[in-house]
Amino acid sequence: MSDIVLSVENLRTYFHTEDGVVRAVDGLSFDLHAGETLGVVGESGCGKTIACLSILRLVEVPGVIEAGSRVLFRDRDLIQVPDKEMQKIRGNDISMVFQEPMTSLNPVYTIGNQISETIRAHQATNKRAARARAIEMLELVGIPDPAARVTDYPHEFSGGMRQRAMIAMALACEPGVVIADEPTTALDVTIQAEILDLLSDLQARLGMALIFVSHDLGVVSQIADRVLVMYAGQAVEGGTAAEVFERPSHPYTEGLLEALPRLGRRQPRLAVIPGSVPNPKSWPAGCRFHPRCPHAWDRCRDDAPPLIVAGRTCRCWLQDDPTRRASTGTTPLGEASP
Repeated sequence: MSDIVLSVENLRTYFHTEDGVVRAVDGLSFDLHAGETLGVVGESGCGKTIACLSILRLVEVPGVIEAGSRVLFRDRDLIQVPDKEMQKIRGNDISMVFQEPMTSLNPVYTIGNQISETIRAHQATNKRAARARAIEMLELVGIPDPAARVTDYPHEFSGGMRQRAMIAMALACEPGVVIADEPTTALDVTIQAEILDLLSDLQARLGMALIFVSHDLGVVSQIADRVLVMYAGQAVEGGTAAEVFERPSHPYTEGLLEALPRLGRRQPRLAVIPGSVPNPKSWPAGCRFHPRCPHAWDRCRDDAPPLIVAGRTCRCWLQDDPTRRASTGTTPLGEASP
């Protein structure tokens, strides 16, 4: 996984509103390697979805991708390419599976027509060939009797089948990168497991790189090779899945892991991270997590820590002074508390 297919550098997406500037994504940087799965995790409101939409330049006004942001794909900065070129890249080279398939699929067109439209928009093919490809893709994602179901409308599919259809549409042109934004959130646990298995199987077959966005660390632990933890519009920790889940460095990651339910836990209640994600119109000074952090001291309140890179990444002053870390009893993912 040495080849970098997508490199995000200092991505800043701000919403300029009458009430002030909302800094939804504020200096995000990461690399995506060929064939890998990058899990992006964090609470609602941390900027995960806006970052994904920014990569494909799908942020709507009043959202603006600020000057100095770079999204490099095959040595091209997607922020700078003309709109017509970007239309050719979306769905063909980089695809996205959106969070809610019922609102992402057009209710007045059949599933087959919507997949065929994607194919014909990017490939020189006729209607018959595009329809045949749509049936092939529905079969690939496990839709039973795809030749008959290709004429169904979205409301005739179950939630899990609609999500499979969205995946079929995203993969129809065999993109190099797929962004899956909370693709299992609205599904029950059984269907969720099927979708995760499907994504892993398709990735192995097609060799695509996958950005898997979720607030559920348990789900991400099953599918990701590397993990990026976001908080308040920034990356606060990154590393391999084993490193992040077994030996978290940032107090926010520790808090997320401690809040997970586990078999064998003897505590009467789940642990919680106090407070909530701050208002993006006025991020806290210093470390943005310090108002909720059990380890914070004066330096955290006064100075914003950089993203320290030492094999893995962490945005925390504890990397300079680990003796400041208080004992919180954090348990690595997969282990039970004593």
